[in-house]
Amino acid sequence: MQGRYSISDSALNRAAEVAIKECLGIQPQETVLIITNCSQEVNVISRALYNAAAEAEARPTMVVQPRKSQLEFAEQSVYAAIAANPEVVISISEEKLGKDRRGVQSPYAHGVRSYDSVFHYLLYGKKSIRAFWSPRVTREIFKTTVPIDYGRLRRHCRLLLPLLDEADGIEIRSPRGTELFVGLAGRKAKADDGDFSRPGLGGNLPAGEVFISPAVGTAEGRIVFDGSVASADGVMLVRNVIEAEVKKGFVKEVRGGREAETLLASITRAEEQCRTMEAEGSLPQGQGEVYARNTRHLGELGIGLNPAATILGNMLCDEKVRGTCHLAIGYNYDEDAPALIHLDGLIKAPTLTIILPGGRRQVIMEEGKFSGEATFRASGRS
Repeated sequence: MQGRYSISDSALNRAAEVAIKECLGIQPQETVLIITNCSQEVNVISRALYNAAAEAEARPTMVVQPRKSQLEFAEQSVYAAIAANPEVVISISEEKLGKDRRGVQSPYAHGVRSYDSVFHYLLYGKKSIRAFWSPRVTREIFKTTVPIDYGRLRRHCRLLLPLLDEADGIEIRSPRGTELFVGLAGRKAKADDGDFSRPGLGGNLPAGEVFISPAVGTAEGRIVFDGSVASADGVMLVRNVIEAEVKKGFVKEVRGGREAETLLASITRAEEQCRTMEAEGSLPQGQGEVYARNTRHLGELGIGLNPAATILGNMLCDEKVRGTCHLAIGYNYDEDAPALIHLDGLIKAPTLTIILPGGRRQVIMEEGKFSGEATFRASGRS
């Protein structure tokens, strides 16, 4: 019998059990790597997950490293543990997992794709591991947003995925002034639906979004972030809206108050660090400018679907809020616009109109309400 941690929080233990059994589908004797930090908030979640994995007769291991930002490298031992190819990898981090120094310097190739971390290489390339990651998670977020109806969530994801896959583009408007076109031709949407039961599957917990990488260089218009926005040092609730002008897929100008200044400072800092890393040899010759340029690229459109999530100033939770969408500045998930950062910004009550081949238009969300809500209810899927 494996040892257990003593945790008296029954709601946390229940959420950990849902994550291990329902989301990951852990089987006896599977190897489970849990990576975390020292702070009590994330460490206690990790210990609850360790207990739940042990209870499922798996073989859990927990690795603790110092807190890492998305501009820092993880400890070498962390990526060495991932490279050992466990069946399951879980990251419960105070901020971020940290970058793979070896992968950034010499990317891992798989077919025509290359990956700047062994984690992505094993998950998306070789598809030999499955995983979930929870950056900046708190105990309350984990307890309230993980134990949800995953059957319902997955049905809603399946309704949205083919619409985005078929679309040539999407128009995003919002009451606060967002007017943006994003090209989607040739892109495939992904669902963070909490199903991490097979190799090659991974996502956040809490789960609850459909997301897609915009076609490189296609986004045009104005974004108005009015919910929350990520910076290199954390997430801010937006008190004064942030306006971002986008041309040919890249953010050209950021306007607003203190929050806008913080976002712009994070972008500028990341651009400078790309060039410094190339000079130091941490990025291959010529890649510093590539990474710096993509720092301002629009890397993601996501649509929130988790009914238990609320806007808290924690992007892990905020971006899952049903009736919102988010756009990220920085790297994308199709691995063709590498950057050091991925900064999500939330838009409340958007209207989303997909542009289908031949120019046909279809509204899928109007001011935060899905156009299919009545259909969901009529079919018993709400």
